[in-house]
Amino acid sequence: MSKLVIVGTVAFDAIETPFGKTDKILGGAATYIGLAASQFNVDAAAVSVVGGDFPQEYLNLLSERNVDISGVEIVKEGKTFFWSGKYHNDMNTRDTLATELNVLADFQPVVPTNYRDAKIVMLGNLHPLVQLSVLEQMENKPELVILDTMNFWMDCALDDLLNVIKKVDVITINDEEARQLTGEYSLVVAARKIHDMGPKYVVIKKGEHGALLFHNDKVFYAPALPIEEVFDPTGAGDTFAGGFAGYLAKSDDVSFDNMKNAVIYGSTLASFCVEKFGTERMVNLKSSEVHQRLQQFKSLTQFDIELT
Repeated sequence: MSKLVIVGTVAFDAIETPFGKTDKILGGAATYIGLAASQFNVDAAAVSVVGGDFPQEYLNLLSERNVDISGVEIVKEGKTFFWSGKYHNDMNTRDTLATELNVLADFQPVVPTNYRDAKIVMLGNLHPLVQLSVLEQMENKPELVILDTMNFWMDCALDDLLNVIKKVDVITINDEEARQLTGEYSLVVAARKIHDMGPKYVVIKKGEHGALLFHNDKVFYAPALPIEEVFDPTGAGDTFAGGFAGYLAKSDDVSFDNMKNAVIYGSTLASFCVEKFGTERMVNLKSSEVHQRLQQFKSLTQFDIELT
């Protein structure tokens, strides 16, 4: 088993979907990534920042699931990062209603000393300079660096983002972001261009249409499991990334063939995340449920065909 460092936001979210709305609830990329990775019982540490208004019970949720929280800074006089959004009826598009950086505005991440030798680093969605500062704290080059980012950083910090992309092994972005980053509509061509930027592996998430994994000329496609009711898509991409990173850390195998399994695990965990508001489903998720859904995934994607 490899050590896993998770970098990202631990935050408050307020969400509105066609199914209802919430007040401030637990959210943030590092939270979703950590909860997903905890399904593999890996030795993981979260690196983030919260304000004095952040409940200790939320931090305990992570530590109770074997996620070290010594790298989560608490700024007692500050307020926690807050995001609010409203989803449209198709649940694929949303409007951001509020983004309050608060303590995140001056965040200087500190990787716990005993995790600076981690083999796998999961850089959750944050400013590229923050992501870069984490890599600079690692004692040796990690065996695998996974980067998640979004179109916001392409709009306002593209040069910094491209500098980080050069230094990572895997990038996970959605199809819209892949097209924006490369200027290419074809995802195959976009993946090739992203390869040229540095990453050996490119994961393009397509929401309810699954995910694609590219490595040189190899391509693997995993469909999304058909879900009867999508309640709240918030955090699904981070949950996917957490499942992907957690599985690779658990299996201690970063080959392309094993990444296929990691994509399936990531997709499976993301399918649970969307069933309830925020982190609620992931907090109460049992390993038996994951196993059962993996069996469904297997049935969905396996077939015998006679080639003539």
